[in-house]
Amino acid sequence: MAEYLVELNHISKQFPGVKALDDVSFNLKSGEVHALLGENGAGKSTLVKILSGIYEKDEGEFRINGVIHENLTPKKAQELGIAIIHQELNMCQHLTVAENMFLGREEVRLGMVQQKKLNKMAREMLDKLSLNIDPQTVVGKLPVSKQQMVEIAKALSTNANIIIMDEPTSALTEREIAELFRIIKDLKAAGCGIIYISHRLEELKSIVDRVTILRDGKYITTKPFAETSIPEIISLMVGREIAEKFPRVSCPVGRKLMEVRHITSGDTLKDISFDLYEGQIIGFAGLMGAGRTELVRAIFGADPIDSGEILVEGKPVRIRSPIDAIRAGIVSAPEDRKREGLCVKLSIRENVALANLDTVCNRFGIVNKKREIRLTQQAIDELKIKTPSQLQEVKNLSGGNQQKVVVGKWLVRNAKIVIFDEPTRGIDVAAKVEIYHLMNMLKQKGIGVIFVSSEMPEVLGMSDRIVVMCDGRITGELPVEEATQDKILQLATQYRAKEEVIHYA
Repeated sequence: MAEYLVELNHISKQFPGVKALDDVSFNLKSGEVHALLGENGAGKSTLVKILSGIYEKDEGEFRINGVIHENLTPKKAQELGIAIIHQELNMCQHLTVAENMFLGREEVRLGMVQQKKLNKMAREMLDKLSLNIDPQTVVGKLPVSKQQMVEIAKALSTNANIIIMDEPTSALTEREIAELFRIIKDLKAAGCGIIYISHRLEELKSIVDRVTILRDGKYITTKPFAETSIPEIISLMVGREIAEKFPRVSCPVGRKLMEVRHITSGDTLKDISFDLYEGQIIGFAGLMGAGRTELVRAIFGADPIDSGEILVEGKPVRIRSPIDAIRAGIVSAPEDRKREGLCVKLSIRENVALANLDTVCNRFGIVNKKREIRLTQQAIDELKIKTPSQLQEVKNLSGGNQQKVVVGKWLVRNAKIVIFDEPTRGIDVAAKVEIYHLMNMLKQKGIGVIFVSSEMPEVLGMSDRIVVMCDGRITGELPVEEATQDKILQLATQYRAKEEVIHYA
């Protein structure tokens, strides 16, 4: 038996204008979790896409179970026992859980898919993973966290022994992460090798055996995880030390910018009220399903409001659509950047222009190219977006740079209130700090910032006030000086705890 399940030796890959990988080597043993780390754009995703047959390498060789292979196809990779769980969900939203899990591998008889058998096989796999998901549920009706678990079940259903996990916990709750880690430990015990990509460095302590670090498409080092530290890993990833993880700044609080009064929406939001002032960052905390995203979507006009009112600078505003919100000076960077924040098949310049047509067009509706170029360059420079040109298609940018485009397109607007919904989800440590600096810059300009995050240290590190939600209600508000993780968790479970008491009484 070969010492390594996977050996990638001196791999290089070139894209137009970008050398994504430059002489990179990596290996994976049976029964280990090997973390592949680096900033966005370091080459991690390119490397695993070559291994899984999505891209072809330009140079180098790789061995699977000791056997040399040339460029693979996705089908050949699957036959060799390689499965990849992508960072961005890759399922057919209109098909059921079972249909997605066995897409292309259906049981067919007389030209008909054996639906009952398909559901049975899916149920067996979901039960094996202790996942309480109905195989007959349409995937599009599941929350993102459940869809992520279905992706994991789908990958494991191929009986793979080489499993690539690209940001698998980015949309999971703490309980679901614990369940995933249990599954990973079982897979290790069964002799599987796991390549694990994550920007949540603290979680690596629970599962990782070795770590390999890439930077700017180049191999930096491989170390046993037990012989390194998080600060050392961060320094190796970015090529420098990051002095301050959460660079919060203090500035005077100005006049009241927005008042939200008794907002109710369906069964999701219940009697929500809060104020936002100039030069202030309000962090919204809570567990998955607390209603934070639904609240900011309602404020931005993406979801309807049944009752209540919103006042901007003391004047009531009627927000029935995002256009109404933008006209009122409210802009948003949504949680699902690819579906709701970007046109990924268009260039950076076109994405910036689409959000600012009223600025870049003259009175006849003709785009002023010079203005369009200037505004786009402003966004690229201020956020340090890594791109060969303004004309680069957004789909070819790394996840962190895509997030910067989402935020950057609003920078040129005269916005009074900026909403960030999970702005650092799936981006690396250095890119997170740049987003924090952006939030500080807006705050210092007198703009009010609403900030939703599932990472409690982030909320504590960047907010001036913290509003806690549970089951669609605000359960408490804390000045950051008085806030602790324990206090936030107590408020975040307040209504749920009451309902459990009633249920079991």
